[in-house]
Amino acid sequence: MAWLLIAAPAHAAVTMTFWSHELGNSFPHAFFTLRGTPDAGGPPIDTSYGFTARSLTPAILLGTVAGKLEVGARGYIASSDARFSVTLTDAEYGQVRALAAAWDAKTGDSRYNLNQRNCIHFVKEAARTIGLTGLDHPKLMKRPRSYLLAVAAANRAAITTIDLPGKAYLATLPPLAPVQIGATAIPN
Repeated sequence: MAWLLIAAPAHAAVTMTFWSHELGNSFPHAFFTLRGTPDAGGPPIDTSYGFTARSLTPAILLGTVAGKLEVGARGYIASSDARFSVTLTDAEYGQVRALAAAWDAKTGDSRYNLNQRNCIHFVKEAARTIGLTGLDHPKLMKRPRSYLLAVAAANRAAITTIDLPGKAYLATLPPLAPVQIGATAIPN
């Protein structure tokens, strides 16, 4: 019986963490990270997605401008605040990746509008994609921290609350398992 437990594959999953970065010269202000290994297997994932204007000029105050999907640098993530996380099914993970592709200039629609299609709108759609509720907060669509705290409050049973500075939260994460290819392990 013990050999059955040893031979069973380890449980793996991708965790989606929602972050806010308060006002400053760095964008996006609301974004999410994906970290872990899909249950179906494959290489570990450790990435982030945010949405911002391609150029930070006064034009963003006047209407629609070119936008871009952005993968945050580790230092930017560490200087942000981790708000909450959700463990994704492989189907949800696939849907989130499809959403990111739909907002990417290379594969989808990358229009940015401060009032109608900004970083918080992107995070809102990602949250909707994974089944979170209580997402409509029109007065908070330019306030990343307040928006994510409102979403967390509406979804207490479906999320894991974090509310830690990024550097402290990142320090709690275990290393990702190396990918096994044949008999060779590839470190992260």
